[in-house]
Amino acid sequence: MTHPNCNTQTQAILRTLAYADIFDYPLTASEVHRYLIGVSASLPEIQVQLHKLANGHKQIEQHGEWFVLPQRAENCSTRRARNFSSARLWAHAQHWGAKVAKLPFVRMVAVTGALSMNNAPDNDDIDLFIITQTGRVWLARAMAISLVRWARRRGIGLCPNYVLAASALAQTQRNLFIAHEIAQMIPLNGESVYKQLRLENAWTAHFLPNADGAPATIPMINTPNNSLIKPAAEAMLSGKLGDWLDQHEHQRKQRKFANYQRSNPPAAQLDHNHVKGHFNDHSTKIITNYELRITNF
Repeated sequence: MTHPNCNTQTQAILRTLAYADIFDYPLTASEVHRYLIGVSASLPEIQVQLHKLANGHKQIEQHGEWFVLPQRAENCSTRRARNFSSARLWAHAQHWGAKVAKLPFVRMVAVTGALSMNNAPDNDDIDLFIITQTGRVWLARAMAISLVRWARRRGIGLCPNYVLAASALAQTQRNLFIAHEIAQMIPLNGESVYKQLRLENAWTAHFLPNADGAPATIPMINTPNNSLIKPAAEAMLSGKLGDWLDQHEHQRKQRKFANYQRSNPPAAQLDHNHVKGHFNDHSTKIITNYELRITNF
């Protein structure tokens, strides 16, 4: 786990804006505060420093409520457009997220990726992070994929790109990118499991000390528990039949993804507790890009 190496609020603000710049994303003062890299500070302190950097030292630019690196004002129009497209996607995310939450063995559903930051372009996929009962990761994922196909026929792109067992919440890959993914995810369902996820990944405070709790953007979905379908299905699949189905699906997918795993071993996780189908190591690319921006800036 590499230390962010920030020793002043000014450095932390510049690093935070540089990271957001990778995604063409200007930040408000409250967003700079929440995602401030490596330094704990209050919002008023950050507002004072932002004012100095933008209006005094001219090291950054302010456009309305947004702050960007120098000569990156075009990011503001990009964010404006993506705010609009993201707003349209959120209705679909909540609708389909509720359906995923009702699947047997699903314990939490969250939105990650670009949509979690309202930075999704038109027709972007809705990235979902799913936590399941231990021992049913692959079976729950298979059922989620059936919803993915259903949504696709209706023109909606769902991507359950990380399915995780409730007993394996602690992340072994620990860097700024993973810390951001955890801190910016929007839980749609399973509040208690989300809190446990954050607790078992308290290391994220090393990178983002102000990003405690969930972003207050989208309210959680209220999924009534009065239906007997989910508990009945779980009861039926909790024994040997469920064990066999989960193992069968695991082995089937491992054979299918074998070539991808050999060529891209660091990115994907395909085991009894994890289904993380990122065959391109997006994390390493982002961190490299971030460090390059810091060096150049």
